[in-house]
Amino acid sequence: MPYTTYLVEKGASHSFVAEAKPPTVTMPRIKALMTGSLPGFVDVVRNLNSPALLEDSVIRQAKTAGKRIIFYGDETWVKLFPKHFVEYDGTTSFFVSDYTEVDNNVTRHLDKVLKRGDWDMLILHYLGLDHIGHISGPNSPLIGHKLSEMDSVLMKIHTSLQSKERETPLPNLLVLCGDHGMSETGSHGASSMEEVNTPLILISSAFERKPGDIRHPKRVQQTDVAATLAIALGLPIPKDSVGSLLFPVVEGRPMREQLRFLHLNTVQLSKLLQENVPSYEKDPGFEQFKMSERLHGNWIRLYLEEKHSEVLFNLGSKVLRQYLAALKTLSLSLSTQVAQYDMYSMMVGTVVVLEVLTLLLLSVPQALHRKAELEVPLASPGFSLLFYLVILVLSAVHVIVCTSAESSCYFCGLSWLAAGGVMVLASALLCVIVSVLTNMLVGGNTSRKNPVPPSSRWSELDLLILLGTAGHVLSLGASSFVEEEHQTWYFLVNTLCLALSQETYRNYFLGDDSEPPCGLRVEQGLDGATAAWQDGPACDALERDKGHRSPSASQVLRGHEKWMVLASPWLILACCRLLRSLNQTGVQWAHRPDLGHWLTSSDHKAELSVLAAISLLVVFVLVQRGCSSVSKAALALGLLGVYCYRAAIGSVRFPWRPDSKDISKGIIEARFVYVFVLGILFTGTKDLLKSQVIAADFQLKTVGLWEIHSGLVLLAALLFRPHNLPVLAFSLLIQTLMTKFIWKPLRHDAAEITVMHYWFGQAFFYFQGNSNNIATVDISAGFVGLDTYVEIPAVLLTAFGTYAGPVLWASHLVHFLSSETRSSSALSHACFCYALICSIPVSTYIVLVTSLRYHLFIWSVFSPKLLYEGMHLLITAAVCVFFTAMDQTRLTQS
Repeated sequence: MPYTTYLVEKGASHSFVAEAKPPTVTMPRIKALMTGSLPGFVDVVRNLNSPALLEDSVIRQAKTAGKRIIFYGDETWVKLFPKHFVEYDGTTSFFVSDYTEVDNNVTRHLDKVLKRGDWDMLILHYLGLDHIGHISGPNSPLIGHKLSEMDSVLMKIHTSLQSKERETPLPNLLVLCGDHGMSETGSHGASSMEEVNTPLILISSAFERKPGDIRHPKRVQQTDVAATLAIALGLPIPKDSVGSLLFPVVEGRPMREQLRFLHLNTVQLSKLLQENVPSYEKDPGFEQFKMSERLHGNWIRLYLEEKHSEVLFNLGSKVLRQYLAALKTLSLSLSTQVAQYDMYSMMVGTVVVLEVLTLLLLSVPQALHRKAELEVPLASPGFSLLFYLVILVLSAVHVIVCTSAESSCYFCGLSWLAAGGVMVLASALLCVIVSVLTNMLVGGNTSRKNPVPPSSRWSELDLLILLGTAGHVLSLGASSFVEEEHQTWYFLVNTLCLALSQETYRNYFLGDDSEPPCGLRVEQGLDGATAAWQDGPACDALERDKGHRSPSASQVLRGHEKWMVLASPWLILACCRLLRSLNQTGVQWAHRPDLGHWLTSSDHKAELSVLAAISLLVVFVLVQRGCSSVSKAALALGLLGVYCYRAAIGSVRFPWRPDSKDISKGIIEARFVYVFVLGILFTGTKDLLKSQVIAADFQLKTVGLWEIHSGLVLLAALLFRPHNLPVLAFSLLIQTLMTKFIWKPLRHDAAEITVMHYWFGQAFFYFQGNSNNIATVDISAGFVGLDTYVEIPAVLLTAFGTYAGPVLWASHLVHFLSSETRSSSALSHACFCYALICSIPVSTYIVLVTSLRYHLFIWSVFSPKLLYEGMHLLITAAVCVFFTAMDQTRLTQS
């Protein structure tokens, strides 16, 4: 950008490095630029469909003052400030595949609007650079071309404004800034230096510099822009702004004006401090402000007496320093204390979540019983009376809080029907909990229906699951453990592999030969020899008793099957170690080079192409074994289409076209794959529905579930970036090893198998390169095969691409339990365990975040994790609905 570089180094400009606070996504950053306030992390969700901004802002003040504002660019501005622009043309911000037309639609207005003189403010928001980062990263060759294009745009605007200044009495101001930065992978949303550091350049003839005047960029806050623009335009500073005036901008003005500008800013900040801090008089910034005002008054009296004296200049310099110190202290104090939390809404949500968790924990004895039934008597008059009393109390509290609340409250803003529904839910849950506790304490029906076997005991695997879950939940209270949560899951999965290895060796070498090998036999099938269940009365007895010892594998396993059972935990451990080196994630070591960076560099495209092809071949070999012949053909063509799509967009190469430069968006190729994905999913759904009608056809249901799993695998292969395809291949390989050589021979029950699926699903979430930072969300996955922005498909594809690991392991769990176990309660047990193992961390984390809301890292660490947990909870709810549907099918057949 040669023209911009000249203006920064030698032109009439002031340049800064503006720090953007997380979340570094578009809507919160526009909000910070225009209001000067600190956005909350809920704005990340609102960023998907921005509501009108109700806070005071520079735009609102300018419109109130009669300023004519024109806007072209990101439609987020139009949504935030409706009816504020006299002319506008918005462009779609989420369609990241487009980086040319989205900018051309802005530039095409420039020539016309720059010739006109009927506007006071012109705002242009270019998206192309951001979109290139999302699809190909900051090292893409497209970056240089786009920066050159932006440089020419800046030159056109600047030269036009210079030519017009001869006709206007006041100088123009041109502001060049970024709303956020870009991480090493091209994303943004987190708090790394690359994401929070943004350029801020103010260009005006009022900033003329003398020869040899070298101005080094200073570090400022992005919230300082609002106060600076308001003062520059002669507008009131937005009342919620926590920013300070960029003093170098007014440094060339007379001393009286400088002091006046600083006084306006400190008065605004002191009023904001009084509104938010009860003991504001003791705040150091407020004390400095009162001292500055007194000195300013002395300076004015001296100024009226003698306008030109050394004493006046020295006193003015002292007042300036005092004001600047007060501004810095006030701004820092407000940045840490001005966050207003909707405590009433937070407490209501927390109570409901804790009630659900308590009910789940109390229901463990009944839900894990062989009947998997939970009976809660609520018909008695006592509980009915309690129900109505709780509703009356909650309604009274709701009226009192909402009528006395001084600030806005989300729950109070709901309609009475919606608020009443929440109160009814909370009351009903409380009555259910009281009912369950009563039955447990008086030793009623629950204890009689669920006798505890006297010989039941905890196995080593049960203890590992309990301690691992508890350890993970406790780790969520520490910011470092949240940042590096992937290390927790890697440790748990590795420990699980070692525990399984120990259990396998013990059963093989130390197994009790006198114990009959109930349920363990060797089957010869399409997949070779595998150890499988043998149903019978003895097996039912063993299933009821989790503390049993599995029969010795040496009695039933011969040849290579025996060695595969013994070697499988170590093979899985080796696979996990390889996957760890593929993507560095987290915060502390995310900058270190990994295999993924090496593969995605332009110098290693051939190696990436070979690895992608091998991974797709492995995926086909592992998935096709359970599909029908039609689905096998569709899967093969779909995986071939995946490679063609990646070749079309330039990620990989064809052997016969190693230097092809014909890069497209791959719309046709991606839609070709979508046809086969939908076809396989439709075939699986059809088989499931048919199996529900034909109750005796158990094999048809098994094939249907596997085809649904295969369709999801094909969709994941399409959405994954090429260097992540080995993650998908290893996931399927580990599932195959666990199924054939661990879960069947060792005869784990449904609860243990469910927890193991959950743990591996979480580990593979991080193996994909995800973390608890928003920047690692690959939003480009939401636009594969789309030539325009369609909100619902884009959101669904992005969510699936992010949570593909947990979803694929959950779908495999449903297939395994439906096909390998004959127990009518296996799916019920699995559904309950899956809901419980996900609810415990979420519920605990909600309480922790509420208590840590004033923590130093609440916005950069804890809040992003809360968003991930919220989305994970939705995914878990969908999985449990699928479990329930399959369980109802089994009940119908039985």
